[in-house]
Amino acid sequence: MSNKSSNRAAVPEAKGALDRFKYEVANEIGVPLKDGYNGDLTSKQNGSVGGYMVKKMIEAQEKQMSGK
Repeated sequence: MSNKSSNRAAVPEAKGALDRFKYEVANEIGVPLKDGYNGDLTSKQNGSVGGYMVKKMIEAQEKQMSGK
């Protein structure tokens, strides 16, 4: 099994910001995400980080689109 992720950022220059955002979201929702291996976390924990990231990005885009 390959150790590389198949996920690629649409804008590679945003990778650092997305990583910081991921750790910020994990901290907000109480998921003990750490740098490196996180195989000890459950699928539910990992999924909640991704799901909450998407929710926050959609909210930010809606605010921008509404002019607020």
